[in-house]
Amino acid sequence: MPKTKAQKKEALSMLTDRLKRTNAVVFTNFDGLTVKEVNEMRSHLREAGIDYTVAKKTLLKLAFKNAPVEGMDVDKLTGSLGMAAGYDDEVLPAKTLSIFAKKHPALKLIGGIIGGRFAAAAEVAQLASLPSKQELTAKVVWLIQYPIGGFVQVLSGTLRSLVYALKAIEEKKA
Repeated sequence: MPKTKAQKKEALSMLTDRLKRTNAVVFTNFDGLTVKEVNEMRSHLREAGIDYTVAKKTLLKLAFKNAPVEGMDVDKLTGSLGMAAGYDDEVLPAKTLSIFAKKHPALKLIGGIIGGRFAAAAEVAQLASLPSKQELTAKVVWLIQYPIGGFVQVLSGTLRSLVYALKAIEEKKA
């Protein structure tokens, strides 16, 4: 049953809103996935806080006119088109989908939008290999803490040596 104009307008406004709010979008070709696999993928994405939408290319073209993206040509994207939109972490949509694609080779990452410009599939794959924001934050904290911890160890080593020397003198005199 075809969609009414009101339904199409609502879908267009939802797509435009997502494109304006998102930090990163990853486009997928899900030809060859079963309904069960698509539902499994959607639940993984939902758990990660990522919205997944299947949209017609004509609606996407209209949405991109309202939310301009550099170098975006929807006609370059092939097959059944799904759109995963992440709002907090730029890496998370690509990482989550690439992990799912390793288990289900029928899912193809065909491009994305990163920083307001179109990114090819290779760039999305590189983005997926980056550590997440939490991992990077943990590494930065560790790198800041590491020299301080080493300095504390050096200072405590000096005090420890002094205690050992005093203990040895005490034992020698006794």
